[in-house]
Amino acid sequence: EAMLKDPEEGGLVSDSLVYRYNVKETQDGLRGEEGTFNICTFWMVEALTRAGRTDKKKLERARLMFEQMLTYANHLGLYAEETGPHGEALGNFPQAFTHLSLISAAYNLDRALK
Repeated sequence: EAMLKDPEEGGLVSDSLVYRYNVKETQDGLRGEEGTFNICTFWMVEALTRAGRTDKKKLERARLMFEQMLTYANHLGLYAEETGPHGEALGNFPQAFTHLSLISAAYNLDRALK
């Protein structure tokens, strides 16, 4: 539950997108701002899907998070490594690991919703 809070409250989720670490408290030595990490968002969808076996609110949150994440793909359905604060693609593009986590999250979420 703590991870699902906004970064200002010590969590890692901002508008249904997940940071890979607390960017407010961590000095990573890199210039610029860290975006949300797309693979982490799809992993969170999977975790909520699995938790949804006993808590239907978590399953619903997983579905909403997944659907929102779909809006961040480009016109070809491709994702970058990160999503910036204004929805822009950041980092490696296209990012294969993001797409693998998308497939896994979609598969498991679909099974849970049936």
